[in-house]
Amino acid sequence: MQCCVCKEKPATVHLTQIVGDKMQKLDLCEECAKAKGVNDPTSFAMADLMLGLGASQELDSTVAGVEVKCPRCGFSQADFKKSGRLGCPDCYRTFSEGLAGLLKTMHKGTRHVGKAPEALRQSRDNVDRLKALQKKLAKAVEDENYESAAALRDEIKLLGGAAAKSR
Repeated sequence: MQCCVCKEKPATVHLTQIVGDKMQKLDLCEECAKAKGVNDPTSFAMADLMLGLGASQELDSTVAGVEVKCPRCGFSQADFKKSGRLGCPDCYRTFSEGLAGLLKTMHKGTRHVGKAPEALRQSRDNVDRLKALQKKLAKAVEDENYESAAALRDEIKLLGGAAAKSR
């Protein structure tokens, strides 16, 4: 198997990334692996390899010349670049600016939704929609906008009937 970078020497370092149902392999010769920092744990940027070489550049490690660190665990962006992991839940807030773009490239979105049966997910969506409509209805009545209040009332009735049928 040839090196993916130089395409001349046999590959001795094999990296595999699985995202969803797709698997990507990166095969490097020893020299190219050293050049990319794979063999040197102090300069190895796991985030670069996971997200594509150079992707962790989106994480700017300084603000006004001062390195940003998580106030809870002291984790820095340099630590993230080396390990490919964050230190604690507060790290997501601390480094949120640069992480949003990186997470979008790795996952479907930036918010974890977990797994739930479709019926339960639809039920939750209907409840959320119903609450939002009720707030709009209260606001419309408060503003004496009775035409839109009547339309909202009708929509709430339809949504409420659909929710009762699905139970």
